[in-house]
Amino acid sequence: MSTMSIGLAMFAAMLVLMAVRVPIAIAMFVPGALGYIVLSGWSPLLGHLSGAVYGRVAVYDLSVIPLFMLMGAVAVQGGLAKALFDFANALLGRFRGGMAMAGVLACAAFGSISGSTVATTATIAQVAYPQMRRIGYSGRLATAALATGGTMGVLLPPSVTLMVYAILTEQNITKMFLAAYVPALIAAAGYIAAIAVVVRLQPEHAPTAQAASRAEVLAAGLKVWPILAIFAVVFGGIYGGLFTATEGAAIGNLMTCVITLLRGEMNAIKFVAAMRTTAQTSGMIFLIFIGADMVNAALALSQLPAQLSDLVGHLQLPPLMVMTGIMIFYIVLGCVMDEMSMILLTVPTLFPVVMGMDFFGLGVADKALWFGILILTVCEIGMIFPPVGLNVYIMNGLARDVPMSETYKGVVPFLITDGLRLALLIACPATTLWLVHLLT
Repeated sequence: MSTMSIGLAMFAAMLVLMAVRVPIAIAMFVPGALGYIVLSGWSPLLGHLSGAVYGRVAVYDLSVIPLFMLMGAVAVQGGLAKALFDFANALLGRFRGGMAMAGVLACAAFGSISGSTVATTATIAQVAYPQMRRIGYSGRLATAALATGGTMGVLLPPSVTLMVYAILTEQNITKMFLAAYVPALIAAAGYIAAIAVVVRLQPEHAPTAQAASRAEVLAAGLKVWPILAIFAVVFGGIYGGLFTATEGAAIGNLMTCVITLLRGEMNAIKFVAAMRTTAQTSGMIFLIFIGADMVNAALALSQLPAQLSDLVGHLQLPPLMVMTGIMIFYIVLGCVMDEMSMILLTVPTLFPVVMGMDFFGLGVADKALWFGILILTVCEIGMIFPPVGLNVYIMNGLARDVPMSETYKGVVPFLITDGLRLALLIACPATTLWLVHLLT
């Protein structure tokens, strides 16, 4: 059996294990370890593991991940999500479908604090979904809007997936954060437009608009100032060069803890719950790192990435056709994998291929930022794309009165806007890069 065949067999075995719901880290580690043994033997495998595992988890840059995750967990336990949703609803409630639009904006705002798609979806949904159903929103629109809005946690800083991509490709995390903002704003605008079109064409999905008074808007606005303060200090300091992303995460944790204590929303039990959630999720992420490193090391021995790069080069396909194929590959892969696993598994292989091609004359650094945002955009799509769609499953667990098929029907308009956004980002890299060039 050739080395390339062994590499393909490893990849196929990994996908099969994932499809039967073996934990992601194990599904990557086991085929990788077996492939390494076949290609190199037991002793080299043990030698690799003796240094690789410690070398992976001891990287200082990775400390930014649990720090931002803890900040998000404290924000969840501290009840900041409700204030965001109430303010967004007060602003948009005058429009038909306004509460669904408010849910999307609240997801975007909370995602910029939590950095977690799952936490964003679950937290905002618990606040917004009961209210939406109580005033007459259809289950289809309510669950689809919240499931879709929650995907913005993939793209919006401090997205954990965004940071992992930056670390893997040795990109500046601050620049990656800046590159994500305009695509995220386009996403939010597209989702709001989709809701507006749906409720105009099918008014039975949303009740008549209920405008809030000026006093209600002001009262709701006063409750969100702590969130704005956290965002301004943390990201203003990072972008202003006052401190690094890791230092900013630590400062954000301190501010979030103090603010939730002053609001009377935090106690010892909730803080321990936040710490436990952070520890569990961080442990899962680092195990996925170790599993991905194992399979990537075995794939490197099989020379599959190098042969893939040579194959693409010899085919002489137009670069945009290659990029489109990569995006389709990610959408298909999203049917069996979560976004973190996709990034860790595929970026080491596909990143050199993309870097070796010419896209609109972009420099290496710009190309890396642009490719990262494209990958994260497709990961967003995968969170609601049938037949899996992790966010759809999360919403189904919270909204058991709505069949999952209804939610999948509801996300179709949002997927259309996602497709248009992805096409724009591929065709016009400046959409992603102009803010980076403006502020750095």
